[in-house]
Amino acid sequence: MHPIEVGYYNFQRIYLWLQYSDKLPLFTEIVIEVFYPNDMNAKGLVMFDHGFLIGTDLLFYPDLLLSKITHKDTPLFQVNPSRYYNYSKAAVDNKWALAFVTTCHQQFDSMPWTDFGGSPRVGQAAYAAASYLIRYGATHKYDDPKAVENALFLSPASKSANGNSMGNRVIFAGHSVGGAHAQAAACGFEALREIGGNTYKHYDPIFYNGEVCPKHTPPLSKWDASEMASAAGLLQLSPVDGAGGKIIPVLAPGMKPYREHLSGVAMPNLMVTGACDSACLSASNSNPPAWISVEDKTTSQYAQMAYTKSNAWAATCMVEKGSHCGYLSDCNELCSMADNADLCDPKTTYKAAGAENAFTNELLDQYIKCVATAGADGCSFDEWKNGSLMQWLNNAQPGTSGVSLKAFPDGYVHFPG
Repeated sequence: MHPIEVGYYNFQRIYLWLQYSDKLPLFTEIVIEVFYPNDMNAKGLVMFDHGFLIGTDLLFYPDLLLSKITHKDTPLFQVNPSRYYNYSKAAVDNKWALAFVTTCHQQFDSMPWTDFGGSPRVGQAAYAAASYLIRYGATHKYDDPKAVENALFLSPASKSANGNSMGNRVIFAGHSVGGAHAQAAACGFEALREIGGNTYKHYDPIFYNGEVCPKHTPPLSKWDASEMASAAGLLQLSPVDGAGGKIIPVLAPGMKPYREHLSGVAMPNLMVTGACDSACLSASNSNPPAWISVEDKTTSQYAQMAYTKSNAWAATCMVEKGSHCGYLSDCNELCSMADNADLCDPKTTYKAAGAENAFTNELLDQYIKCVATAGADGCSFDEWKNGSLMQWLNNAQPGTSGVSLKAFPDGYVHFPG
């Protein structure tokens, strides 16, 4: 597929096979949607994990078989998360690239299109996909040096004073279960490999560009650090850890080990929840809930990121009338089911393609500016807590969308303390 040119940006879809480790016969199909400047000089990358309700296909296996027989697109090519998470304005205004990863992850083998959370494999895939885009660009022809040269869309990696690369910085973001999976991706390769090895999720990925293909990329452990994603920030929109280890504890340990690791990482980390969003606030839907209260120090996802270690960078805010689907840029009936909850009257909560979506675009714009200003060496905790993003966000009505934030005892943004 040739890139689709939209103004000063290109849109490309890449189909690959991912093997989680060369020691495991465990593969998954993967499709990457990527939106990047057509002058091939993007200043950074946002890698977005989407929620499990986007793109459900009850005929997945028949469609997959038919695609092999007819040589038409795999059903994964019919899944378009960019339609529902169109934050292109934030990307374009900052000349960043925006990418989405879609793959067959499952809680149960009989429903390969579904992921109810609790499996870090999706976050592992997102980290691998971001690294692939950094090294090989917007092409599936990783074994063609000329194609790779023409497909590299990130700015050449310049060096800061201490030698850190600026060309591989990535903001990992996600919504719903994608928000929880982004937590894993933001941990970075070494932590993914170590935690994965301790929780039966071994990780040293390699890519193939076909189902039967002797050629493949080297395992990620053989890549140069400048070719791999360097997490510059984490943005979670109503994260849901749906399984949390309660269904199949060994096979679905949840994101807890990754959140505990993040509590000791000096990196911007923001969780956004909605006051009416029981999909992420209720223990019956997310185990554990994303957020409980300022007083909670152990139970919630936020508590695991904020209080497991001292000096955590985790911050959180809550949108008044915020729903589970208000972040979306297009309506989705399956996602809307998550908003028929008991915390608020569904008629009063934000709907997709409305004010909460406009707020999310403005928030991502501010987040990118914060990370871009910090540069390759990152920022200090004081610069994160008191910098441009928090000055913008820590208000009753940040930005121009009209969305209001819930007030906490320490302001409209809560930090551990």
